[in-house]
Amino acid sequence: MHGRRALLRSGLVAALCGMGAVPVRAQAEPLPSWNDGDAKKAITDFVERVTHEGIANYVKPAERIAVFDNDGTLWAEQPAYFQLAFALDRVKAMAPQHPEWKTKQPFKAVLEGDQRALAAAGEKGLLQIVAATHAGMTTEAFAKTVADWLATARHPRFNRPYDQLVYQPMLEVLAWLRANGFKTFIVSGGGVEFMRVFAERTYGIPPEQVVGSSGVVKFQIGKDGKPSLTKEAKVEFIDDGPGKPVGINRFIGRRPIFAFGNSDGDQQMLQYTAAGEGARFMGLVHHTDAEREFAYDRKSHVGKLDKALDEAIARKWTVVDMKKDWRTVFPAPK
Repeated sequence: MHGRRALLRSGLVAALCGMGAVPVRAQAEPLPSWNDGDAKKAITDFVERVTHEGIANYVKPAERIAVFDNDGTLWAEQPAYFQLAFALDRVKAMAPQHPEWKTKQPFKAVLEGDQRALAAAGEKGLLQIVAATHAGMTTEAFAKTVADWLATARHPRFNRPYDQLVYQPMLEVLAWLRANGFKTFIVSGGGVEFMRVFAERTYGIPPEQVVGSSGVVKFQIGKDGKPSLTKEAKVEFIDDGPGKPVGINRFIGRRPIFAFGNSDGDQQMLQYTAAGEGARFMGLVHHTDAEREFAYDRKSHVGKLDKALDEAIARKWTVVDMKKDWRTVFPAPK
């Protein structure tokens, strides 16, 4: 995701593939897709401080918890969240079985490509779309549907599969942390079952380390006698904003020492991380590169970065300037 350039250091490759950990001091050049500067130095210096046994900031491996938002932090999110693109495509694919959608909003807007009407439907309309396209199937069937979509759908600007639009520099951060004894988690507002389809093969993060928004699932025994879990059209948990620290506590059980986000929806996660004792790292990806990706922040309808940016500047958290700090954005096409 953001074809994938081979990682240059064997230690990083080992970490990404789950083959073992290599001490930070054994690797010559971490984060090769990062330009030298304050952001890169802040990351590498932090890892050095907390992994060097015998110094004041040393953190035991079991407590080296790193959390990352997904949309806009690990992969792109413009012009719309990728899970929304999936849901809209599902409306079009399912429309022949739902003729009533031709006259019923917000489905009518989707089928006619009426962006204004879709926007006017607001959050309620989006929830209707997600419910209609995600519910009523088993979790296994949903995962297959997502996998099939990822294999065929293409981003409207880059004409690449969505799961290739991950950020190469952030892949290197994930691998670098794991090479130094960190456990990496996704903590995102995206649907947990949607992200689990690709998180392990894309980021090296197994499904049990993905925390996300979730809908209600129901256990039942089918006519064939086999048990299954079926997705229902009910929201169980929203893992965004103040929900992120709640999700971390509920599903991880340890306060992170390292957290990366990109929007106001990540602010509380960064605040929660910063509130712990000892060395802490809080980072924001600032989308400043309209040529290679997108440039947006305070007034964006997707990934708005306003209050969190002000707090990051005031509290001297690390703000990554995509245009200045990253040598490359996406991996080379496969």
